[in-house]
Amino acid sequence: MKRGLCPQFLTHSSDNRTNRQETEGARGAGATQKTIRARVRYRREMPHPRQRPRPPRYDVALACRELSAADAKLARLIARAGPCTLQLASAQSPFEALAESIVYQQLHGKAAATIHRRLLEGFAPVCGTGRNGQAIHPTAQHMMDCPNEQLRAAGLSHNKSLALRDLAAKTVDGTVPTLAQIRRMSDEAIIQHLTQVRGIGRWTVEMLLIFRLGRPDVLPVSDYGVRKGFALTFGKLKPADKVTPLDLPRPAEMEKRAKKWHPWCSVASWYLWRACDLANGSLTRQTGD
Repeated sequence: MKRGLCPQFLTHSSDNRTNRQETEGARGAGATQKTIRARVRYRREMPHPRQRPRPPRYDVALACRELSAADAKLARLIARAGPCTLQLASAQSPFEALAESIVYQQLHGKAAATIHRRLLEGFAPVCGTGRNGQAIHPTAQHMMDCPNEQLRAAGLSHNKSLALRDLAAKTVDGTVPTLAQIRRMSDEAIIQHLTQVRGIGRWTVEMLLIFRLGRPDVLPVSDYGVRKGFALTFGKLKPADKVTPLDLPRPAEMEKRAKKWHPWCSVASWYLWRACDLANGSLTRQTGD
């Protein structure tokens, strides 16, 4: 699947592990006390209503100033694109964010949003609704306990149902950290943990790091939009050109350039997406540059 120019929280990889293998392994005679305690904790945990996005906690203006000082070509892109308006869906737990990413996999935004809404509404009799009337997100245990028919009724494919159940099982057994735990982990440690879930690849976790957790120094070198924006900003690609694989930079080339951008690679990536928007006319160029 091609990663989109305007990043949504999608996934692009999967493996052959099944939910049945994972859950049966957790339920077997060898289940540890830690796993049992984790299950009890999730049974007691109340789901949380979704909240409005917020800006990152780090200083975006400082990031833009330091990036501009470090890289003249990137500085010109920042001036053309205007202020960084990156927003985070910070109220979501890792389980909630990854569940949404699985639903959105390989679907257009509107269709995926409808399925995701139906999925949450299916749990409303158990989880209730928030003050805004929207269904509250189920916990991992709710997802494990629901019948297959409920997931199919929301419009989920068989593979996505398996992926959601695998995510739920790995959340309950502690493979997927809680939000409190994940905030204390390094970016690479988070990637190593979360890519163990069926249907979750490195790119998906990088999007979580940037747009959910607000990590400031992530460069998704496999993202199509970031690669195209890099080619438009630092290569020979012109806005009117048809993009070919030869036009797009290799990861090593991007990482070499990004040495100038640390510790603000997430903000630099955001501006590379904006380079694509400027090229296709969906973002108006700022005047005065």
